[in-house]
Amino acid sequence: MKTIIITGPSGSGKTNLTNKLIKLFDNTIVINTDSYYRDSILIKFLSIFKYDIYDRTISIKKKEIENTLNSIYNQSGLISLYSYDFKRKKSLKTKIKLVYNSENQFVILEGIFSHRLDINYKDTINILCEEDKKICFKRRLKRDQIERGRNINEVNRKFSKSWNLFHNNIKNYKENNNLITINPVDKISYDQLIFYLNNIFKNKKTKKN
Repeated sequence: MKTIIITGPSGSGKTNLTNKLIKLFDNTIVINTDSYYRDSILIKFLSIFKYDIYDRTISIKKKEIENTLNSIYNQSGLISLYSYDFKRKKSLKTKIKLVYNSENQFVILEGIFSHRLDINYKDTINILCEEDKKICFKRRLKRDQIERGRNINEVNRKFSKSWNLFHNNIKNYKENNNLITINPVDKISYDQLIFYLNNIFKNKKTKKN
């Protein structure tokens, strides 16, 4: 089972790309790092004073993400997944059953923290989503107002810090790993990515046969 890392700044099209891929590659397993935010009193307290706390790895359950990945790699029948209610700032843990077969083509790990975990990125397919900053802001504004109950001033304050933090933290990852850079709405780069992923899947099937 091959892992796809989809990272990029907020509003760059990560979720959009993920949704396209799961329609093309049936039974792909998706883990969204946004679902693994902590809901501890400490994080809630820090968020009052640090607008960018939810863009820092201290705010997520890194170990739980890695445990979920390892459970999938070990083909555990029952795995733990998390969801996060942004309006209530509440984390919820659930267990789901997975049936593994040849149709489980890929695991997608998506989110702004997906490139900052303790996993071997030499063995993953690393995708970086890029988009114009103004377009990213418009997308995040729409999402945060609808899904997270934030006003424009709050979004503007958080977005600027989020953008700078992401680009500071991506440098190491870019320098040390092979990356596929894509604008998910650009047809040429998207088609090239799909061609590449299809070839990987064909090679996997050939090796099994």
